[in-house]
Amino acid sequence: MTQWNETAWFAILTGAAVKGTAVLAAAWLATALLRRRSAAARHMVWTVAFAAILILPFLTALLPALRIPAWDTLPAANLIFQDTGTASAETGATGAAAIGHTAPAIHSASRRIDWKLWLMLLWAAGTLLALARTLAAYIMAWRVCRAAQPWAPLESPRPVDVFQSEPGSMPVTLWLWRSVILMPADASQWSEERRRILLHELAHVRRGDALTQLLARAATAFYWWNPLAWTAWQEFIKQRERAADDLVLEAGARPSEYASHLLDVTRSLQTRSATGWAAAAMARRSQLEGRLLAILDPQVNRAAPGRAARWATAVLAVLLILPLAAIRAQDSQAAAADVDAAIRAAQSQKNYETLETAAQAAKQSKKYDAAQKLLEAALSIRAQTAGEQSLEYGVGLVKLAELEQQQDRNAGGALLVKAVQILGQHPEAAAALKDLGLLALIKKDYAQAFSYYQQAQLVDPAHAAVALMWMAVVRETEKNPEEAERLYQSALAEKDTTPPDSAVLLRVYSAYLRQQSRDDEAKQYEDRAIAIQKAEAKPAPPRPAGVYRVGGGTTAPRALQREEPQYTEAARAAKLQGTTVVQVVIGTDGRAHDARILRELGLGLDENALEAISQWEFQPGTRDGQAVPVLATIEVNFRLL
Repeated sequence: MTQWNETAWFAILTGAAVKGTAVLAAAWLATALLRRRSAAARHMVWTVAFAAILILPFLTALLPALRIPAWDTLPAANLIFQDTGTASAETGATGAAAIGHTAPAIHSASRRIDWKLWLMLLWAAGTLLALARTLAAYIMAWRVCRAAQPWAPLESPRPVDVFQSEPGSMPVTLWLWRSVILMPADASQWSEERRRILLHELAHVRRGDALTQLLARAATAFYWWNPLAWTAWQEFIKQRERAADDLVLEAGARPSEYASHLLDVTRSLQTRSATGWAAAAMARRSQLEGRLLAILDPQVNRAAPGRAARWATAVLAVLLILPLAAIRAQDSQAAAADVDAAIRAAQSQKNYETLETAAQAAKQSKKYDAAQKLLEAALSIRAQTAGEQSLEYGVGLVKLAELEQQQDRNAGGALLVKAVQILGQHPEAAAALKDLGLLALIKKDYAQAFSYYQQAQLVDPAHAAVALMWMAVVRETEKNPEEAERLYQSALAEKDTTPPDSAVLLRVYSAYLRQQSRDDEAKQYEDRAIAIQKAEAKPAPPRPAGVYRVGGGTTAPRALQREEPQYTEAARAAKLQGTTVVQVVIGTDGRAHDARILRELGLGLDENALEAISQWEFQPGTRDGQAVPVLATIEVNFRLL
């Protein structure tokens, strides 16, 4: 990725968090299986695990995606759930709904908290703080080495500098320009036997522990928020010190004498807090008991892994990490392309339609930031190709305004007004005028609302019934039943009304009649609306393999938690009530997948039903004791109180 993309990088970091946790858990399992092997073998596993989780985010960003396919089929269902969404009939009674035909609302981009960005910033801040602490420790260690006196009590086959630090300090090994050992200033007065404790530090040098310390510190700095990373760090340290002890013992040191010197050093010396973050300290009191028992136990396996074992471990780690890093979850709407790349491609081709199609998919996936970026780029292309006073540009403004309304019911007004000015008397202005009418209706500016709907009727006679219905709603809200009745009748007389609009009109008029205590007439219109709705219902597709119906050994899923669907402001203003029928597959994860509306209600309620269902939690259905995907129908009833 050549440019910053918040959504893409959040997905990479989220994937790294999940995958990193999985790697650490696998390392725990591997070390448990290797409990009879040497400490060096277990330390090698932890080193590989830390290297893997550190490189995972970079590999995820660089490698081609290996995507996990989402469910893409919708079967017929015979399991039925029912739910009811309720709301006050007062327009504007709640702020949870969207305008008109749009999906459920969230707060506007200017008001809502961008939690993804804040989480990434928090992650980065913690990482920088931990890295700063590590850097400060290395700088302090470097200053200590500059001020310290060189000391060469023992010869080493590897290049290593030994310095005398302040008295009473713990022997430590660290890596600066090369391996460095810091010994206490009074170490020159130790007995010859006690000086052999330096063999432990030379073992760290031989094993390269100073570099693996830096690697593990970087990994824990990046995953600072993960408790598993810090417990893994403690295990990493424990196995490292035991592995160094094993090398000392393999070199010929007597276990009892070595344990005695180690105990004495631990009791009398302390690690400098300033350099402890960067160095491998010889002993930690919290781990001393386990180390002494291991030193004195003759049954402990002390054989370090050979070169072949190390290479085999590295190759196995690569074979596991590369596909793990490449795995991505595929979105159900297949909106997997990078937004910036899509915009660049569309700009080179002057093709705004592809961006608007991608924006629609992003909206359905609730990726509102990506959708807005795509629509703004599409609008820019419309301006370049047709001009900012063109019909195409005005339509683009309406699309962008509708997206803003999805995020805030009171937003988008300025864009809609500008669109109306550009579109003039073109039929495309009707959608903007109707949305402006609803905004005015919510604000109780009834005269302005009626004017907008009246203009919508004039500019788009082919859809005059909807505009007339809304004009009737305004008059009804103003307590003018005679004028409302006339407008409703005019709307019903329109001949070019589509079946979905006819069903909405009949239901809204039925609600009006009930308000007038004309229940018999209301029922007739309600029945007509139901008949149209059933006639327009979509047929259920064939059931695919691997998805079950209830019965024949398959148990039904059970709803554990339901989210009540919200009313839209348009449906509340029009007093629309009825039932949306949705088909879903209830997966083994207890979630509803592949939701498809079979029977529509209109005015945004169908989309709100889908939004609510996506948050339901189920106990999965089972077959032969195993969770299986099961077909279900969900009927969502919308009722005004």
